[in-house]
Amino acid sequence: MNELTFELVDGQKLTVEVRSALNGGYAGRSQQDVAAHVAELAALGVPAPSTTPCLYPVAPYLVSQAATVPAQHGHTSGEAEWAMIVTDDDVLLTVACDHTDRDLEVHGVAWSKQAGPDVVGRQAWRLSDVADRLDSLTLTAWVGDGASWTEIQRGTLGELLTPAYWLDLLRRRDLLAPGTVLLSGTIPMHEGVDQFASAWRVELGDPATGAVIHCEYAVRQLPQPIA
Repeated sequence: MNELTFELVDGQKLTVEVRSALNGGYAGRSQQDVAAHVAELAALGVPAPSTTPCLYPVAPYLVSQAATVPAQHGHTSGEAEWAMIVTDDDVLLTVACDHTDRDLEVHGVAWSKQAGPDVVGRQAWRLSDVADRLDSLTLTAWVGDGASWTEIQRGTLGELLTPAYWLDLLRRRDLLAPGTVLLSGTIPMHEGVDQFASAWRVELGDPATGAVIHCEYAVRQLPQPIA
């Protein structure tokens, strides 16, 4: 059983058992942004999808609030995203970073999604509380060593397909149920920034209130196998 605990704006803490996890992909509203993301991954050897947007089911235990992500090698990286959490009587919104094995991604995006966690924030907003200004919410990501940081992604939720789009899709496919966590897909990365860093930090910001939700983690390479 994988349980996550979120603190809401009013101080209430809510624990959710993750029963289903899904990763959106190539989910930009702009075809130019989708093409840019396809090009980013093509540079790493990842074949273009046959259709967009994509939706990848992942193991529920991969959704995490960990501060450290273990990696098999130095060719893994994150992606700034928002995450939607379906509870018994509400839908929550938080920040997320989809950490992916880029070497495995060359052989299959769905496979690579199983090789790294979906790190989510420890705070969340009720989706209904920010529904009237969703497009203005900001997503920003930095890479670094935990002490110094370089911005690698910056955009708004207006660049991505909306939570309403995904809720409707899940409902039509009979996938909408308490315990479902869905990550949004990402925005383009800045050119020239090395994504293979030892730490990632992502912020989801609300310009209307100044509130910010963040997640941050270090990447620790595992010892070489004895085989």
